[in-house]
This record gives sequence, structure tokens and C-alpha cells, in this order.
Amino acid sequence: MEDVKVKVKVDHMTKQFGDLLVLDDISFEVKKGEFLCIVGPTGCGKTTFLNCITKLYEPTRGEILINGEPVNLKKHNVAYIFQEYSTMSWLTVEQNVAFGLKMKKLPKDVIQKEVAEVLEMVGLTKYKDYYPVELSTSMLQRVVIARAFAVKPELLLMDEPYGQLDVELRFKLEDELLNLWKKTGTTVIFITHNIEEAVYLSENILVLTNKPTTIKEKLPNKLPQPRNVVSPEFIDVRNQVTELIKWW
Repeated sequence: MEDVKVKVKVDHMTKQFGDLLVLDDISFEVKKGEFLCIVGPTGCGKTTFLNCITKLYEPTRGEILINGEPVNLKKHNVAYIFQEYSTMSWLTVEQNVAFGLKMKKLPKDVIQKEVAEVLEMVGLTKYKDYYPVELSTSMLQRVVIARAFAVKPELLLMDEPYGQLDVELRFKLEDELLNLWKKTGTTVIFITHNIEEAVYLSENILVLTNKPTTIKEKLPNKLPQPRNVVSPEFIDVRNQVTELIKWW
């Protein structure tokens, strides 16, 4: 019987595209409520891995389990935040955030309550009637995050969502993400090539090699939160990850 505390189990997963071996016999577990960051070089297959979880790709060998069962997006509540800002330009902020809840055909009063709650969490209540074209870059990303959390996902996948933002905006949104994660208990798998971001956010850091991609190490991150990026302890963990990444 599977450990009920294990949310995601990746079991000897391999992904090939023709003769190109991208992911090579990868195995690891993500505990329920864990915040896992995955780091690796550009093009090593981080996004391919997430696309296997969402069933866009089928693993060539091995499997991915959620709650001990093969991934089934009709059964498992999985949300995905992409690198691009995936707001719908013809919908207001409120309508964008409500979209997933409407797809689930929830009662109107439930939708209104959930949307109001998550808009308040990300500081967008007074912008609920705005359209995406009227919003700043950071606000657009807040809309996307709010939409993901509104459906109360058991698993949230994030693919370099802050890669295009400047440092100040990135830290602000990372703090908001951590607050939402703590409030909701959602399991998060966060892809990034930014080592400092991985150390700032994670409970564990999975370091990948270059293609054909394997796991180099799963490094626990025991730093207390909130984290100070200039503290000796933070710099020490960052250096540990950097050393792992140096020798591809």
C-alpha cells in the first residue's frame, strides 16, 4: 500500500522522442504539501517532465503516480502555471480567476466566494473589473496564480513563472506564492534555472543533469522562513547547489 503522505511518485520514468533520450530512468517522491524546486540546465527536459505529469506526453517507460494511482486529470486536481502569462484578454480579472471554477460547474455563490477570497489574498480585489491589457506584468502573474489557487489544486506545477520579471518584482511574487502555499497546503513542483530562487522558495531542491537527464541529487533545504538572501546560511545552501550544477 502506498504511503498516503506521498503526493507524487515518479517511478523509473524515461522519455524518448524517436532516438533522442530526454529523461533517463528518473525516480523520486514528493510528499503531500511539499514545495519542491527542480533546477537544471536549459534544455535538460524540465518542461518535458511537467508535460508528462499533465499527460501532454506519455512516458516511454515507467510511470507517474498521484496518491498512489496513475495520473488521471479527470480525478486529480492539478493546476499548471506556464512561463507565458496565460490570461484571457476578453475576460476581466474576476472572470479569469473564476474560469476554472466555472469549468467545474460549481454553484454561482461558491464561485463568487472562492474568487473573492483568492483575489483578496493576492491584492487584486480593487482591480477585479479590469481587463488584462490594463494590468502591469506583476498583476498579470498574480491573476494567473489566483486562478490556479482558486480551484484548490492538490498539485500545482509551475514552469519558470517569474523568469521574465525583474528582481524586485520576482521577490514580491515569490513571497505572495509562499503565503498562499502555507495557507492552502498545496503540493508545489516549481521549475527554475535560477539557483537563488530555488533556495528562497523550496523545502527540497532536485538537481538534474544535462541530457540524457538523470537526477544528480535531491538536496533538503532546512533554512527557516522568511529567508534572507544575504545571510551566510542562505549563501551556503546556494553554493552547495551551484557546486552540484557546475560539473555537468
